[in-house]
Amino acid sequence: MRSKRAPMKLACSSTAFDEQLRSGDLTQLEWIDACARELSADGVVFDVRHFPRTDTDYLAQVKKMSADLGLTVAALRHDGFFTADSAHIEQALEMALALGSPLLAAPLPPATAAAWDSVLQTLGEAASQAKRHNVTIALRNQPHSFAAGAHDMKRVVKETDSAWLRYGPEFETLEEGSDPRELLPKTVLVWHDVSAGEDALRDLLKDYRGFVTLDAHEGDARVDAVKKAVDRIWRLSYEV
Repeated sequence: MRSKRAPMKLACSSTAFDEQLRSGDLTQLEWIDACARELSADGVVFDVRHFPRTDTDYLAQVKKMSADLGLTVAALRHDGFFTADSAHIEQALEMALALGSPLLAAPLPPATAAAWDSVLQTLGEAASQAKRHNVTIALRNQPHSFAAGAHDMKRVVKETDSAWLRYGPEFETLEEGSDPRELLPKTVLVWHDVSAGEDALRDLLKDYRGFVTLDAHEGDARVDAVKKAVDRIWRLSYEV
Protein backbone atom coordinates (compact mmCIF):
# COMPACT_ATOMS: atom_id res chain seq x y z
CA MET A 1 0.00 0.00 0.00
CA ARG A 2 1.38 3.40 -1.00
CA SER A 3 1.57 5.98 1.75
CA LYS A 4 2.89 9.46 2.35
CA ARG A 5 4.46 10.28 -0.97
CA ALA A 6 4.55 13.16 -3.41
CA PRO A 7 1.28 13.65 -5.35
CA MET A 8 2.75 12.93 -8.78
CA LYS A 9 1.46 9.98 -10.81
CA LEU A 10 3.14 7.45 -13.12
CA ALA A 11 2.10 6.72 -16.69
CA CYS A 12 3.59 4.39 -19.28
CA SER A 13 4.00 5.39 -22.91
CA SER A 14 3.35 2.87 -25.66
CA THR A 15 6.40 4.36 -27.39
CA ALA A 16 8.56 2.49 -24.89
CA PHE A 17 7.20 -0.77 -26.36
CA ASP A 18 7.35 0.33 -29.98
CA GLU A 19 9.45 -2.65 -31.09
CA GLN A 20 7.00 -5.24 -29.74
CA LEU A 21 3.92 -3.34 -30.87
CA ARG A 22 5.20 -2.95 -34.41
CA SER A 23 6.29 -6.57 -34.71
CA GLY A 24 2.95 -7.86 -33.43
CA ASP A 25 4.51 -9.57 -30.41
CA LEU A 26 2.32 -7.29 -28.29
CA THR A 27 -1.08 -5.86 -29.18
CA GLN A 28 -2.22 -2.46 -28.02
CA LEU A 29 -4.91 -4.03 -25.83
CA GLU A 30 -2.39 -6.44 -24.27
CA TRP A 31 -0.14 -3.46 -23.56
CA ILE A 32 -2.95 -1.62 -21.76
CA ASP A 33 -3.59 -4.71 -19.65
CA ALA A 34 0.12 -5.01 -18.79
CA CYS A 35 0.25 -1.35 -17.71
CA ALA A 36 -2.48 -2.00 -15.16
CA ARG A 37 -1.76 -5.52 -13.96
CA GLU A 38 2.02 -5.88 -14.22
CA LEU A 39 3.34 -2.32 -14.02
CA SER A 40 0.75 -0.94 -11.59
CA ALA A 41 0.78 2.32 -13.53
CA ASP A 42 -1.66 5.12 -12.81
CA GLY A 43 -2.08 6.05 -16.45
CA VAL A 44 -1.20 5.48 -20.08
CA VAL A 45 0.12 7.62 -22.92
CA PHE A 46 -0.90 6.42 -26.38
CA ASP A 47 1.37 6.95 -29.39
CA VAL A 48 -0.71 7.59 -32.52
CA ARG A 49 1.47 5.12 -34.44
CA HIS A 50 0.27 2.17 -32.40
CA PHE A 51 -3.45 2.23 -33.18
CA PRO A 52 -4.46 -0.64 -35.45
CA ARG A 53 -7.66 1.31 -36.12
CA THR A 54 -8.80 4.84 -35.40
CA ASP A 55 -12.53 4.49 -35.97
CA THR A 56 -14.92 5.70 -33.29
CA ASP A 57 -15.83 2.21 -32.08
CA TYR A 58 -12.21 1.17 -31.52
CA LEU A 59 -11.27 4.42 -29.76
CA ALA A 60 -14.28 3.97 -27.48
CA GLN A 61 -13.13 0.40 -26.72
CA VAL A 62 -9.64 1.59 -25.78
CA LYS A 63 -11.04 4.35 -23.59
CA LYS A 64 -13.45 1.96 -21.86
CA MET A 65 -10.79 -0.70 -21.28
CA SER A 66 -8.46 1.87 -19.71
CA ALA A 67 -11.24 3.06 -17.41
CA ASP A 68 -12.21 -0.49 -16.43
CA LEU A 69 -8.60 -1.19 -15.42
CA GLY A 70 -8.35 2.00 -13.37
CA LEU A 71 -5.98 3.72 -15.83
CA THR A 72 -6.15 7.41 -16.65
CA VAL A 73 -5.51 8.36 -20.27
CA ALA A 74 -2.78 10.90 -19.53
CA ALA A 75 -1.91 11.99 -23.07
CA LEU A 76 -1.85 11.21 -26.77
CA ARG A 77 1.64 11.40 -28.29
CA HIS A 78 1.95 12.64 -31.87
CA ASP A 79 5.51 13.33 -33.03
CA GLY A 80 4.36 14.71 -36.42
CA PHE A 81 1.67 17.00 -35.05
CA PHE A 82 3.42 20.30 -35.78
CA THR A 83 4.36 19.29 -39.33
CA ALA A 84 0.79 18.27 -40.21
CA ASP A 85 -1.68 20.36 -42.17
CA SER A 86 -4.74 21.94 -40.58
CA ALA A 87 -7.03 19.00 -41.34
CA HIS A 88 -4.66 16.46 -39.75
CA ILE A 89 -4.06 18.70 -36.73
CA GLU A 90 -7.82 18.75 -36.17
CA GLN A 91 -8.01 14.99 -36.70
CA ALA A 92 -5.36 14.40 -34.03
CA LEU A 93 -7.16 16.62 -31.53
CA GLU A 94 -10.45 14.84 -32.24
CA MET A 95 -8.69 11.55 -31.58
CA ALA A 96 -7.43 12.84 -28.22
CA LEU A 97 -10.94 13.99 -27.38
CA ALA A 98 -12.42 10.59 -28.28
CA LEU A 99 -9.89 8.86 -26.00
CA GLY A 100 -10.66 11.20 -23.12
CA SER A 101 -7.11 12.56 -23.19
CA PRO A 102 -6.68 16.07 -21.78
CA LEU A 103 -3.24 16.42 -23.40
CA LEU A 104 -1.59 15.99 -26.79
CA ALA A 105 2.20 15.74 -26.52
CA ALA A 106 4.31 16.83 -29.49
CA PRO A 107 7.79 18.21 -30.33
CA LEU A 108 8.51 21.00 -32.77
CA PRO A 109 10.29 20.18 -36.06
CA PRO A 110 14.08 20.49 -36.46
CA ALA A 111 15.26 24.09 -36.75
CA THR A 112 16.65 23.28 -40.22
CA ALA A 113 13.33 21.94 -41.52
CA ALA A 114 11.23 25.12 -41.45
CA ALA A 115 11.44 28.87 -40.90
CA TRP A 116 10.47 30.19 -37.48
CA ASP A 117 7.67 32.35 -38.92
CA SER A 118 6.13 29.25 -40.50
CA VAL A 119 6.42 27.27 -37.27
CA LEU A 120 4.86 30.13 -35.30
CA GLN A 121 1.95 30.21 -37.73
CA THR A 122 1.41 26.47 -37.23
CA LEU A 123 1.62 26.92 -33.46
CA GLY A 124 -1.08 29.57 -33.60
CA GLU A 125 -3.34 27.34 -35.71
CA ALA A 126 -2.73 24.34 -33.43
CA ALA A 127 -3.39 26.36 -30.27
CA SER A 128 -6.60 27.75 -31.72
CA GLN A 129 -7.87 24.26 -32.58
CA ALA A 130 -6.70 22.92 -29.21
CA LYS A 131 -8.85 25.52 -27.47
CA ARG A 132 -11.84 24.56 -29.59
CA HIS A 133 -11.41 20.87 -28.70
CA ASN A 134 -10.51 21.52 -25.04
CA VAL A 135 -7.23 19.57 -25.39
CA THR A 136 -4.02 21.15 -24.08
CA ILE A 137 -0.83 20.75 -26.13
CA ALA A 138 2.16 19.59 -24.07
CA LEU A 139 5.26 20.86 -25.91
CA ARG A 140 8.10 18.32 -25.85
CA ASN A 141 11.75 19.31 -26.03
CA GLN A 142 13.82 17.76 -28.80
CA PRO A 143 17.51 18.30 -29.68
CA HIS A 144 18.18 20.64 -32.62
CA SER A 145 14.54 21.76 -32.74
CA PHE A 146 12.96 25.13 -31.99
CA ALA A 147 12.28 23.74 -28.50
CA ALA A 148 15.58 22.16 -27.53
CA GLY A 149 16.03 23.77 -24.12
CA ALA A 150 14.21 25.69 -21.42
CA HIS A 151 14.96 29.08 -22.99
CA ASP A 152 13.60 27.98 -26.38
CA MET A 153 10.50 26.41 -24.85
CA LYS A 154 9.71 29.57 -22.89
CA ARG A 155 10.09 31.62 -26.08
CA VAL A 156 7.72 29.32 -27.98
CA VAL A 157 5.01 29.53 -25.31
CA LYS A 158 5.44 33.28 -24.90
CA GLU A 159 5.19 34.05 -28.61
CA THR A 160 2.30 31.67 -29.17
CA ASP A 161 0.52 33.37 -26.26
CA SER A 162 -2.07 30.67 -25.65
CA ALA A 163 -3.21 28.98 -22.44
CA TRP A 164 -3.62 25.81 -24.54
CA LEU A 165 0.14 25.42 -25.06
CA ARG A 166 2.10 24.17 -22.07
CA TYR A 167 5.32 22.22 -21.38
CA GLY A 168 5.84 18.46 -21.53
CA PRO A 169 9.63 18.18 -21.03
CA GLU A 170 12.08 15.37 -20.54
CA PHE A 171 14.48 16.99 -18.12
CA GLU A 172 17.43 14.69 -18.88
CA THR A 173 17.51 15.71 -22.56
CA LEU A 174 17.03 19.46 -22.22
CA GLU A 175 19.73 21.50 -23.93
CA GLU A 176 22.82 22.08 -21.81
CA GLY A 177 22.47 25.07 -19.53
CA SER A 178 18.71 24.68 -19.13
CA ASP A 179 17.14 25.09 -15.71
CA PRO A 180 14.17 22.72 -15.47
CA ARG A 181 12.75 24.72 -12.56
CA GLU A 182 11.93 27.53 -15.00
CA LEU A 183 9.47 25.24 -16.75
CA LEU A 184 7.71 23.73 -13.74
CA PRO A 185 4.95 26.36 -13.31
CA LYS A 186 3.56 25.49 -16.76
CA THR A 187 4.58 21.83 -16.96
CA VAL A 188 1.64 19.47 -17.48
CA LEU A 189 3.51 16.26 -18.36
CA VAL A 190 7.03 14.96 -17.72
CA TRP A 191 8.90 12.30 -19.71
CA HIS A 192 11.48 9.96 -18.22
CA ASP A 193 13.55 7.30 -20.00
CA VAL A 194 13.57 4.03 -18.06
CA SER A 195 17.33 3.67 -18.57
CA ALA A 196 18.11 7.08 -17.04
CA GLY A 197 18.81 7.85 -13.41
CA GLU A 198 16.17 9.53 -11.29
CA ASP A 199 18.25 12.44 -9.96
CA ALA A 200 16.55 14.93 -12.28
CA LEU A 201 13.19 13.95 -10.82
CA ARG A 202 14.12 14.43 -7.17
CA ASP A 203 13.29 18.14 -6.91
CA LEU A 204 10.30 17.71 -9.19
CA LEU A 205 8.65 15.15 -6.94
CA LYS A 206 8.36 17.65 -4.11
CA ASP A 207 5.47 19.55 -5.63
CA TYR A 208 4.68 18.34 -9.15
CA ARG A 209 1.14 16.95 -9.34
CA GLY A 210 1.04 15.66 -12.91
CA PHE A 211 2.09 12.47 -14.65
CA VAL A 212 5.68 11.29 -15.02
CA THR A 213 5.59 9.26 -18.23
CA LEU A 214 7.98 6.35 -18.60
CA ASP A 215 9.50 5.98 -22.05
CA ALA A 216 12.39 4.23 -23.82
CA HIS A 217 14.17 6.13 -26.57
CA GLU A 218 14.94 2.99 -28.53
CA GLY A 219 11.42 1.63 -28.18
CA ASP A 220 12.79 -1.69 -26.99
CA ALA A 221 11.54 -1.76 -23.38
CA ARG A 222 10.39 -4.93 -21.69
CA VAL A 223 7.87 -5.14 -18.86
CA ASP A 224 10.45 -6.18 -16.26
CA ALA A 225 12.72 -3.20 -17.01
CA VAL A 226 9.83 -0.74 -16.83
CA LYS A 227 8.61 -2.33 -13.60
CA LYS A 228 12.05 -1.74 -12.05
CA ALA A 229 11.89 1.92 -13.08
CA VAL A 230 8.40 2.21 -11.57
CA ASP A 231 9.65 0.76 -8.28
CA ARG A 232 12.68 3.08 -8.21
CA ILE A 233 10.56 6.18 -8.73
CA TRP A 234 8.04 5.16 -6.06
CA ARG A 235 10.89 4.61 -3.60
CA LEU A 236 12.29 8.00 -4.48
CA SER A 237 8.90 9.63 -3.96
CA TYR A 238 8.80 8.30 -0.41
CA GLU A 239 12.12 9.99 0.32
CA VAL A 240 11.27 13.54 -0.74
